Amino acid sequence: MPPSTFSTWIRETTFVGVPLWSLMVALAAAATTYVGILLVLHLLTGRARVWATQSGSAAAHTVVEVLEGTSRLLMVVVALLVGASLLELPGRWESRLSQLWFVALALQMGLWGMRAIGMGVRRYVERHSSTGMTQVSASATLLSWGLRTLLWSVVLLAILSNVGVNITAFIASLGVGGIAVALAVQNILGDLFASLAIAVDKPFEVGDFIVVGSVSGMVQVIGLKTTRIRSLQGEQIVMSNTDLLKQTISNYRMLEKRRIVFGFGVSYNTTPEQAEAIPGVVRKLIDAHPELRFDRAHFKAFGASSLDYEVVYIVQDPAFNLYMDLQQSINLGLMREFKAMGVEFAFPTSTVHIASAPAQSQGPAPLAGAAAAAAAASASVAAR
Repeated sequence: MPPSTFSTWIRETTFVGVPLWSLMVALAAAATTYVGILLVLHLLTGRARVWATQSGSAAAHTVVEVLEGTSRLLMVVVALLVGASLLELPGRWESRLSQLWFVALALQMGLWGMRAIGMGVRRYVERHSSTGMTQVSASATLLSWGLRTLLWSVVLLAILSNVGVNITAFIASLGVGGIAVALAVQNILGDLFASLAIAVDKPFEVGDFIVVGSVSGMVQVIGLKTTRIRSLQGEQIVMSNTDLLKQTISNYRMLEKRRIVFGFGVSYNTTPEQAEAIPGVVRKLIDAHPELRFDRAHFKAFGASSLDYEVVYIVQDPAFNLYMDLQQSINLGLMREFKAMGVEFAFPTSTVHIASAPAQSQGPAPLAGAAAAAAAASASVAAR
């Protein structure tokens, strides 16, 4: 077939009402678009990978992984849409093409969001694994599920709105149904959101020693509804996540030092010179231990039956058993030093003072009885 005849045949032949020449131009444009998208994506991914290698930032690694999650199928769809835009199509097809453009972009955004959420959850799990947690917590799973559901709900509603579906009534019905369900299971939802708050805010983690009210122990499991604590007595205590977050939580994982305040009293038979020397004796006993740092020791007050002292020191190591061993050593040292100084520890005492009435030779009997009653009423007892 001569070239002129072939050219004429291409221009005059149609396929489903579209000239063959236009179809060839559209396919060529689609192929060029697909190759161009691949080149741009490869360039962006390479630049992001270099940035991630040089900076080591988490954002750069996230960009690399998100770009690598680009769907090849959606790239083909976009390329075909570019080629189809060059064709002379009826008006109704042009509106359909614009809708397909939005659907393809929305789906790709959803896939990128899924990739980012998955990477965030994976990093959360890795951080916990480095601190001794060997499995994905239920809170992390709940967080991942909630974010993915929210993402695809937004994508689906956006697509439906773009293709002409009235989603206002649909959203309103979902809202009414959601309120009804929330009222029916509000206690369960409260515990679920409390679990999510624990996962995000991290007031405590598995393995931490916490004190909540009268409960003290190590956190074993953080579940969707409850948290399980192994108490010092050995039993497992199960607490609702909602009730747990309503109370003040003391977390001892970050404890670095202990500030200890303790007091003692000595007898009133102690001389001023001995009372003045006692703070120095206490400081010497505390400074003898390298794990302790002396803060202060003072003759605090005159008690009911003792001279009261207050001592403050810092334990550099947070271990409770070490603190008790050192406090015991200080107490024994005080006993030895006070025995050598002749100072006695005070103990509660009671002193009774009885005032006797003066003898009376004259006067009526009732007055004598009144004097005896007054003498009995003047007796006083002082006890601590």
